[in-house]
Amino acid sequence: MDKLTNKVCEIIAEFEDKGVLQSELWKKLKLNSRDGSRLALRLERRGLISREKILQKGRWTYKLIIEQAPIKLESLIDSPCLTCPVEQKCDFENAYPEPSPLHCQLIENWVAVEFKKKK
Repeated sequence: MDKLTNKVCEIIAEFEDKGVLQSELWKKLKLNSRDGSRLALRLERRGLISREKILQKGRWTYKLIIEQAPIKLESLIDSPCLTCPVEQKCDFENAYPEPSPLHCQLIENWVAVEFKKKK
């Protein structure tokens, strides 16, 4: 079940906050509507997705939207912490100017670049 849950969340996450129609998702996963609806309800109860009722081609259906996107390793690519020369000394407890992620220029620059990529 966890593999299916992860697969569903990955697919829904690809659509970001636009969401995906549950019928489209069931077709991709080769599930019948009964099993798919039960799965969606379970994921909604767990807080992983939200379901938004919409009218599509004259019929009521649900759009599934990811609430907790799966963590992907791509989010760490180019992280300055992975190659930081002072990583051994870096600590949240350190006061400025000692190395700390709270006041690291390398992290600030990395976040700014990643933010621009997303836009």
